[in-house]
Amino acid sequence: MAKYIGPKSKIARKFGEPIYGPDKYLEKKSYPPGQHGNNRRRGKKSEYAIQLMEKQKAKYTYGILERQFSNLFEKASRKRGITGVVLLQLCESRLDNTVYRMGLSPTRAGARQLVGHKHITVNDGIVNISSYHLRPGDRIGVREKSKSNETIHSSLAENPNVYSWLEWDQTNLSGVFLNVPERDEIPEPIKEQLIVELYSK
Repeated sequence: MAKYIGPKSKIARKFGEPIYGPDKYLEKKSYPPGQHGNNRRRGKKSEYAIQLMEKQKAKYTYGILERQFSNLFEKASRKRGITGVVLLQLCESRLDNTVYRMGLSPTRAGARQLVGHKHITVNDGIVNISSYHLRPGDRIGVREKSKSNETIHSSLAENPNVYSWLEWDQTNLSGVFLNVPERDEIPEPIKEQLIVELYSK
């Protein structure tokens, strides 16, 4: 399974946002990376550059590579509704993202690892495909053999994430994907219209 394995702090500094979670290097150096640091003259970005940056930010945020993201956009453009919003809804409906939202892992990368290592079930069956698309009513849980996993328990203790489109049962370590979230329920600061404009060129 392909994934981004490059320097994460550099990406966070590039966008000026803690894309991968709290980052002490971003706090110390809140300017873009580069040989000349903060002294480098940076001209006004073109419209295309701004749109491209927004697409890159969405890709890195959800941990999706270029081809996957392009396929998701095509899928979103064929569905009814506002394309940009549908695109984010498809990203939020991925299994790895939902595992992260439920607090089973403090990061999406960690959630992807839990899925890949067969710790997660969907409707009582093991699913190890991170991009698995969840539908309303699907039940996500921790496999019986993995319920004693200390990493999962410590993550749940530190990340009591509660979202209106998810239901979580702490006793059974399982939850339900209730519905696809509306745009105002998705907390990611992504300007999806810029992504639509980029792909429409």
